[in-house]
Amino acid sequence: MNAPPRWKTALLIWLAIYPSITLLMLLFGPYLALLPIPIRTLVMTAVLVPLMVFVLLPRLQRWFGPWLRR
Repeated sequence: MNAPPRWKTALLIWLAIYPSITLLMLLFGPYLALLPIPIRTLVMTAVLVPLMVFVLLPRLQRWFGPWLRR
């Protein structure tokens, strides 16, 4: 099977990551703002990368599968 076009993959990743970052900042932004930027980035990526890889992207790929493979 052919891989989906890169623009579709990029759009799907954006669709997962933008709301996730926004929600994380909304919920924990005031606490994260107290941390130095490298630690803040470490915490955010430690939460977001597993969330993306194991939860969000597999679900989005399943839901948008027909569109991705067109």
